[in-house]
Amino acid sequence: MRNSMNIEIRECNIEDARYIYELNRDEMEYDYPFEQTIDKLERILSSKNDKVFVAIIQDIVVGYVHANDYDVIYTPHMKNIMGIAVSSKYKGNGIGKALLTEVENWAKETGAYGIRLVSGEERSGAHEFYRHCGYIENKRQINFKKIVKN
Repeated sequence: MRNSMNIEIRECNIEDARYIYELNRDEMEYDYPFEQTIDKLERILSSKNDKVFVAIIQDIVVGYVHANDYDVIYTPHMKNIMGIAVSSKYKGNGIGKALLTEVENWAKETGAYGIRLVSGEERSGAHEFYRHCGYIENKRQINFKKIVKN
């Protein structure tokens, strides 16, 4: 359902940390501690290789996208979407599309070849959204992780 809400997209600032924390917890099911979210967000916001954009409705952050530079030896420079979340209360109002468009604009401004993102296999609704926004499924992968901190 599309609504005529007044959506503002802007770069994130540290005052948005509580909203980012809540979106991660409530929408993405990542219960990362708030204090560590602040620390991580401060580092990301000070990086020239990262951008975090937030969607605002009536002075409330209702969504965000985090993207960064993706440079590997085997493909041209791209942007990599690390995370995107929109409050369930506001889904279907063009917020996710507006956030992706902001990353796409950043990619164009910096001469990036394209944008990549990885989405969990179980997130079929998100996959349909990405396809609707013009993203194509490139390949399937298995994600490995090894914890090295004691």
